[in-house]
Amino acid sequence: MGKVNVYLKGSCIFVISLIGILGALLLAATLFTHGHVYNGEDEEMDELLPGLQLTYSISIIALILATIGMYGACKEKKWALIMFVVGMILFTLFWITRDIQALARRSEVAEHLKMHYRQMLSQNNTSEMNDTLRIVQIKLQCCGLDQGYLDWGYNIPESCLCAEEPTKPCVAAPRNSSLFEHKIDDQPIMIYKESCLPYLIAHVMEVFDATMAILLGVILLWVLSVVLCILILCRLCKKEDVPVVVYSAEAKAGNYAALTELAEDT
Repeated sequence: MGKVNVYLKGSCIFVISLIGILGALLLAATLFTHGHVYNGEDEEMDELLPGLQLTYSISIIALILATIGMYGACKEKKWALIMFVVGMILFTLFWITRDIQALARRSEVAEHLKMHYRQMLSQNNTSEMNDTLRIVQIKLQCCGLDQGYLDWGYNIPESCLCAEEPTKPCVAAPRNSSLFEHKIDDQPIMIYKESCLPYLIAHVMEVFDATMAILLGVILLWVLSVVLCILILCRLCKKEDVPVVVYSAEAKAGNYAALTELAEDT
């Protein structure tokens, strides 16, 4: 069995430790989210349960593989390193496939979000929904969800009013709206022109792209751990060159008798 380079072994242990830490953090975040959602509404729990189950599986599998790989790297056990390499390769291939499918369906995700928000507006026209939309309007500098200020009808909220230095386009509010109820002069009231739906979808897609980028980085970390473990296995399977011991009949005590006698005379 060959000797493993200390830098190779240390690099492998460091990378596997990162994988274990990420798995532990993901498990902790999943447990926290599960506990938080569990105290909420049943409908919200039903929507998030498949995602929570998936993150539970990812974190637990990552922790198990990291434990096996750490043991194999520290103790230089071939069977543990082989189990880690095989498991991590299968895990990586699974997530590469999921990433490709998610990127291929990116446009479908945007359309699904658009339909989802429109259904929320039509089915949940409550004060809570309106308050949430008002907060979004101030933050994203927009008005209405789908059709701009027309979504509010007569009661256009003050959250649609343009800021002093707006970054989004504004338009004069209709004079038959609630904004002119207590107004005396004829100066126009400027409100945001564009609806919030495009900005909401763009924001969600930015989060989607960031998530894909983070997952790609994690996959590269997994691939690096596999490469390092394979290198360690190659070193362990390599036979060291042992010098061959050859017996010679001439190498006997009588050949050195002259040297012994010379030493005694002196």
